[in-house]
Amino acid sequence: MKNIKSRIFGFLYALALTAFTGYVLLDTFVIERVYTVVAASPRTIAAEAPEKTKGALQASAENQSANDAAGLEFEENQKADGAADLASAENQSTNDAAGLESAENQRADDAANPESAKNQTAATDSALSTAQNQNTAESQAAEATEDQNTAESEGRSSFITDLTYEDENISVVIREFREYDTTIYAADVRVSSPEYLKTALAKGAYGRNITQTTSEMAAENGAILAVNGDYYGAQERGYVLRNGQLLRNTAVEDKEDLVIFQDGSFSIINESEVSAEALLDAGAQQILSFGPALVADGGIAVSETEEVGRAKASNPRTAIGIIDELHYLFVVSDGRTDESAGLSLYQLAKLMEEMGAKTAYNLDGGGSSSLVFNGEVINNPASGRNHSKERSVSDIVYIGY
Repeated sequence: MKNIKSRIFGFLYALALTAFTGYVLLDTFVIERVYTVVAASPRTIAAEAPEKTKGALQASAENQSANDAAGLEFEENQKADGAADLASAENQSTNDAAGLESAENQRADDAANPESAKNQTAATDSALSTAQNQNTAESQAAEATEDQNTAESEGRSSFITDLTYEDENISVVIREFREYDTTIYAADVRVSSPEYLKTALAKGAYGRNITQTTSEMAAENGAILAVNGDYYGAQERGYVLRNGQLLRNTAVEDKEDLVIFQDGSFSIINESEVSAEALLDAGAQQILSFGPALVADGGIAVSETEEVGRAKASNPRTAIGIIDELHYLFVVSDGRTDESAGLSLYQLAKLMEEMGAKTAYNLDGGGSSSLVFNGEVINNPASGRNHSKERSVSDIVYIGY
């Protein structure tokens, strides 16, 4: 029996020891961890905080009380501001009432003086119209001044329309008319100096197969008026003298050329009878060698059946002539279309003579015939499949600076 009691006591003792040990372990490793997590909660910081932290919290509470007092003072100030706003609103209402009375008085004045209001409106409209007219006049004057300044900066003033050009050195008047079932363009040209009658080569170079349209060459050389030249590049022989420079001196038997001398005079020569060098020495500036001569010594120089090579009797044509000193005539005709039949050489010569040319010469024609004035192609060139574009040629004869 004693042994049994001893065993029971030992068991209870061991059980108690085990329970105590378990509590110690739980307190050390489990309860501490739970506390650490809970301590992170704001609700427990004040309860567990040290004295320093409590002091800070107490200071915060005092600051909060001060803020509350300041807030109370702000609220009282706000009420005072509200009272001031109310007074301001009452004053505004008073002012509005005064303004309303003023507006009513103004309407009464307007009603009493409707004629005065109308007069004021009319005066305003009149002043506006005057200002607009003044602005228009000033704008037009400014444009005129600008045009005048441009002309003066170039050393000349000019008058230009679709078919006329005039300045102190050059006058061009173009006339379009119908003759021989053909549209014809005749340019009457007067210059103060022979230097304004010039020639130009395609791309500024001499050689075969170097070509440009008449309008392209006219633009590059600043031509006022330009026609196609003799298309020297289509031939291997024949004199070529341009602007005083001899470029080809091989003669063609019985070939008629037009020589333009330094004084602006014209002469028809035969290549079989005089050399290009002799002409240059005599003061020749240009030699054109297409031909034939149309008018010489004041009379028609071709027969009614004469033509150039195998050309048809009626063609687009280009011709140049001289009426008197520094007075020239350029003629271009359309042709090869339903609207314009074209001219024969004789018809062209007859027209040149009738218009006063003392000497006239036939230049390249057909699809080459082009007349360009102030950058525009005036005639209807017969080149291309549809007779609607210029042919590229070797050279031009032109009027310009």
